Amino acid sequence: MIKIVKIGGRLIEEETVLNSLCDKLAVCCPSGVLVHGGGSMAGRLASRLGMEVRMIDGRRVTDRQTLEVAVMAYAGWANKKIVAILQSRGINACGLSGCDLGVILAHKRFSGEIDWGYVGDIDAVKSESLRMLLDAHVMPVISPITFDCRGQLLNTNADSVAAAVAIALSRICDTELVFCLDKPGVLADVSDDSSVIPVLNEETYREYLEKGWIHSGMIPKLENAFKTLKAGVKAVRLTDPQHLEQGTLIYQEK
Repeated sequence: MIKIVKIGGRLIEEETVLNSLCDKLAVCCPSGVLVHGGGSMAGRLASRLGMEVRMIDGRRVTDRQTLEVAVMAYAGWANKKIVAILQSRGINACGLSGCDLGVILAHKRFSGEIDWGYVGDIDAVKSESLRMLLDAHVMPVISPITFDCRGQLLNTNADSVAAAVAIALSRICDTELVFCLDKPGVLADVSDDSSVIPVLNEETYREYLEKGWIHSGMIPKLENAFKTLKAGVKAVRLTDPQHLEQGTLIYQEK
């Protein structure tokens, strides 16, 4: 079972959290894949450069200048920071963006009413390249910068990257997709971190949805988790960086 672990940019900016995650990876899945976001790094860098960050419904519009900043922040600083910490834990890690080894091919999102700029939607993942690294005991550390077949870099949602990588690798071996959150899992009571729901399938998910235990931003996360399972991933886990093998395990009934 190969774990594909996704951590958000906001969490990797917290030194203690990132160090704890890398400690855990060294113990429980040194041969897994790590996918990361960039959080507010790109926004802060844009501010330092005097650039205006444009957001619509909480999502970043990626014009050409913003793309350059995103590449610097995500594929540069964030990616190399994580790789350096993993190396210090004895994990032989290799930092990648989507264009490295042609790992993630995407296309520029179609502009309808809103032009999102250089935002990419994923077309394909070259699982053979990732398998080559894994077979050599190298951990791929993937930033959410992808590219198209004409050489254009694109900014892509990190959750989508992690799911696409897990699905692609599931055709070669069993995969578990782990989303690291700032909570220890799916909570029955959002104000009580000890109320983790340990296991979810579609039946119990619908039941808890009706009870109101699962709501708001957790709904799209879980809907996407079940889509990922239907695409071939063995299991999806929602947890925090300190408890990679705990949290909420989501699986599909056979």
